[in-house]
Amino acid sequence: MTRPPASSSLNRARRAREIAELSDLAARHEPVDLLVVGGGVTGAGVALDAVSRGLSVVLVEKHDLAFGTSRWSSKLVHGGLRYLGTGDVGVAYESAVERGVLIERTAPHLVRALPNVFPLLGSVDAVSAAMVRTGYLAGDVLRRAAGTSGRTLPRSRRIDAREVQRFAPTIQADGLRGGYVFWDGQVVDDARLVVGIARTAAALGARVLTRTAAVELSGSGAVLRDQRSGEELAVDARTVVNATGVWAGSLAGGITMRPSRGTHLVLRAATFGGLSSALTVPVPGQRTRFVFALPTGDDRVYVGLTDEEVRDPIPDVPTATEVEIDFLLDTMSRALRRPLARTDVVGTFSGLRPLLDAGGDRTSDLSRRHVVLTADDGLVSVVGGKLTTYRRMAEDAVDAALATRGWAAARRTAGPSRTTHLPLVGAADGPTLARIDAPARLVSRYGTEAATVVAETAGDRSALEPLAPHLPVTRAELEFAVRHEGALDVDDLLARRTRVALVPADRETAMPAAVAALALAD
Repeated sequence: MTRPPASSSLNRARRAREIAELSDLAARHEPVDLLVVGGGVTGAGVALDAVSRGLSVVLVEKHDLAFGTSRWSSKLVHGGLRYLGTGDVGVAYESAVERGVLIERTAPHLVRALPNVFPLLGSVDAVSAAMVRTGYLAGDVLRRAAGTSGRTLPRSRRIDAREVQRFAPTIQADGLRGGYVFWDGQVVDDARLVVGIARTAAALGARVLTRTAAVELSGSGAVLRDQRSGEELAVDARTVVNATGVWAGSLAGGITMRPSRGTHLVLRAATFGGLSSALTVPVPGQRTRFVFALPTGDDRVYVGLTDEEVRDPIPDVPTATEVEIDFLLDTMSRALRRPLARTDVVGTFSGLRPLLDAGGDRTSDLSRRHVVLTADDGLVSVVGGKLTTYRRMAEDAVDAALATRGWAAARRTAGPSRTTHLPLVGAADGPTLARIDAPARLVSRYGTEAATVVAETAGDRSALEPLAPHLPVTRAELEFAVRHEGALDVDDLLARRTRVALVPADRETAMPAAVAALALAD
């Protein structure tokens, strides 16, 4: 079937059209080249890698894009520094390389440099301070080895107490003898990164279908169920990739996942007095474990994170425990003039790390290295890994898919991966972004598409006003999400296209605007 040129827009009408196209293919038993199951960062990355090689691709997700683990990260695109401490040099180097790809080439509109300050408080002994400084120096070496410019990520350095306080105004001043600053990457919003990857794949012709579950799966196809209509169809594929993260074992035999929960607290920015860097605080009694305060924009700071093993059944949406909340508050408070209180917490979120069970007593001991497994029937599963290395995970998964018998039988070839230099929708360099006629906050979240967000208001300036004094999200963003980003319901808008729902009170405030935006598609 010849398809018309694609756009990057995902919406209700496109979804209906592409489900009809897929039904037509199924009726004729005409296979797609690659069926990807799972709409997180890895699945979206697989779809983009494959379609950019010229393959016909269908991506299906039971819920919404970035519904699972991908939206619950610390929002860091980190260079692998923490893995050096465990001796996993390969993962550390891979992380540094992929951070450079994101921040300098494929998503500079979404990923930026973030200073990370380690304060030398009275509780930090000389051995701990030396270990941190050595780690930061090793991080500098990683950055250079990965080819990332020092202009993008400056080298680490020692700073005095006054500079520490400029970065972190609420830091405990008594006994403060300066600190170290190290630069890493931060993504403005992990869910927006996933949506950007999926839309880039859609622009190249991939069919991206949310609310579409794989109820039966093999290496040569799947039975799909439209979660909105209840209708089912059997789709043939030359090969299938299972990219469902912590749920991979439920769709493929022989895979045992051992997820761990990482919890974050959401606090108002005022609680930290204008924090302009990440703040790293050691966990008492441990030299290699830390808690972080992360400024994120939109009047919020995240404090995290924990590492707690999760037993079956694996929840769709994990939740924080009171023990985790107390641990994070107590640890971070040790570095602040005023201890944090439970009343400072305006929201929480928890994600599950997709760890492959490789033995060991603790989930913190399991490697973050990704693994690509091919079953006897040709089903390819990609597990493990993390947000920063999604692109490499996707490349490896597609390479494995192209090596299966199903693809070989097609007597076709595909080129190498192109994604190290393939910019995502909205991507541009700094000077180009600076020239865009749109509010700076929109440019930081939409890149070059910020101009479209503004243009589609048709001169209605009220659409660009914050929904509330502490809620900078605008009506224009909600409407853009419905027209172009595949938002189908209120939670798509408030929990993923924007992160309003991280604070329950903010969700209630924004609800009328979300309902009104969804009415545009009716």
